[in-house]
Amino acid sequence: MGEKMGQTDGRIISDIYKNNKRSLSFEIFPPKKDSELKNIDDTLKVLCQLDPDYISVTFGAGGSANCNRTIELAKKIKYEYHIEPVVHLTCLSYTRKEIDEFSKVLTEEGIRNILALRGDRNPKIPEKDDFKHASDLIAYLKDKGDFCIAGACYPECHPESRDRISEMRYLKAKVDAGAEVLISQLFFDNEYFFRFVEDCRIAGIQVPILPGIMPVINAAQIKRMITMCGASFPERFQKIINRYEDNKEALFDAGMSYALSQIIDLLVNDIDGIHLYTMNNPVVARKICEGIRNII
Repeated sequence: MGEKMGQTDGRIISDIYKNNKRSLSFEIFPPKKDSELKNIDDTLKVLCQLDPDYISVTFGAGGSANCNRTIELAKKIKYEYHIEPVVHLTCLSYTRKEIDEFSKVLTEEGIRNILALRGDRNPKIPEKDDFKHASDLIAYLKDKGDFCIAGACYPECHPESRDRISEMRYLKAKVDAGAEVLISQLFFDNEYFFRFVEDCRIAGIQVPILPGIMPVINAAQIKRMITMCGASFPERFQKIINRYEDNKEALFDAGMSYALSQIIDLLVNDIDGIHLYTMNNPVVARKICEGIRNII
């Protein structure tokens, strides 16, 4: 595992990967209701038992920087749990002035790590003209403050990409703009990730690339994954779904087992770390932690 990051000193996550260290990190999302904060604390208590290198917080769009739930949750992680947070920040529906406000608040709070994203298009939220791509936001943030910027990557290509060549071109633009770490979209076939990393190295992308793993534990979630990100389902995984989709408990166990097998396969290969999508579920977090505690 990588060296344990500072308690509240605002160290940057790219330091972890120096000297070929590997990381363990988690993603959570801000609750929509204050009543859901307890579940967040239950999840964080479990996650922090495994001493992760950092925890990323997805972006709660809307509202000002001073009352944004993402920043509030990042502050909780940093000051109550003493783990370094990585704040997701989207730009498609924000102006430069609004991004300036976010970066100012983050700087004041000593939060230096940002996952810079374009953000999904939403017909209900008007797009602004200031930032068209994540690479625009990355370049802007690098000029605005002393941030470590991570970028997203897509082992099976972004849904809007024309082809794999254009995907690599856009990803290289993110790195050239200042992205120091890449975190992948979820996938269910490790071979896609291994080939993707190889393509990145050929394209001259040399930053750490972290695989994003999400345990699929119910049928509704599976359908959402197919719709949202277009991730491929290997035949072995499809057989599990077909067999257990009407048995909630069995599908949960099978989905967790499949995710753990993915993680173990990744860990025995030359990867930079593991990034786990927890879905704010303390049971999922605990199962994963128990399954990889000795391996990590």
